Amino acid sequence: MKLATWNVNSINARLETVLDWFREAQPDVACLQEIKCVDEKFPREPFESLGYNIETHGQKTYNGVALLSKYPIEDVTRGLPEGDGDDHARYIEAVIGAPRPIRVGCIYLPNGNPIDTEKFPYKLRWMARLKAHAEALLKLEEPLALMGDFNVIPEPADADNPASWTGDALFQPESRAAWRALKHLGLTDAQGEVGAEPHGYTFWDYQAGAWQRNHGIRIDHVLLSPQAADRLRACEVHRYVREREKPSDHVPVMVTLDL
Repeated sequence: MKLATWNVNSINARLETVLDWFREAQPDVACLQEIKCVDEKFPREPFESLGYNIETHGQKTYNGVALLSKYPIEDVTRGLPEGDGDDHARYIEAVIGAPRPIRVGCIYLPNGNPIDTEKFPYKLRWMARLKAHAEALLKLEEPLALMGDFNVIPEPADADNPASWTGDALFQPESRAAWRALKHLGLTDAQGEVGAEPHGYTFWDYQAGAWQRNHGIRIDHVLLSPQAADRLRACEVHRYVREREKPSDHVPVMVTLDL
């Protein structure tokens, strides 16, 4: 089974680019972030024509996440628990009804910048809620993938120029500590396990020639429960998509599991 995550940075603005990749890569399950539209405006028909079932948790202009699957999508949950008053569309979870089912959570974690505003504490609170929820899910002892744009640079090696990120919420000690706490619950970083390669970045800013100079960072991640990690066979970063017309500033990350 091929599972992918991709921050598309507006599904309607980049529809043809996204569809071209779906036709080529043929993911069985895809998690999309920053769809930037309400549920009713998601372009369902072209994806349904490719054989996908679709569930969305949308929001006008900002945020928004979607799950697409060639298998039935069951037991859908929108939003993290303990989110009273949080109206950001940043999380959707479901059981994928494959021959061996897998639970998938699609994540668009808050950016947190600027760090001297309420946005950074909000990021850390959101990460604490995610950790608590992941801990509960792991107790189910089932295949689980938490995938998406985590907006965290885990290690200096995950940035072309770490020094340029020291004032950014993505690279703060608190953000990185929260990431480690999440992993230490027993989750496996798929790219670190089988896809490790120099400069395996997933994001390049549109500004200052970042793509052309490979000034990238790794912030799109796939975390697997032990029951899924045992079946991990490959993890690939599809960086070539960044070269296409009207690209997102992120590229897809795809894992292959023996499910």
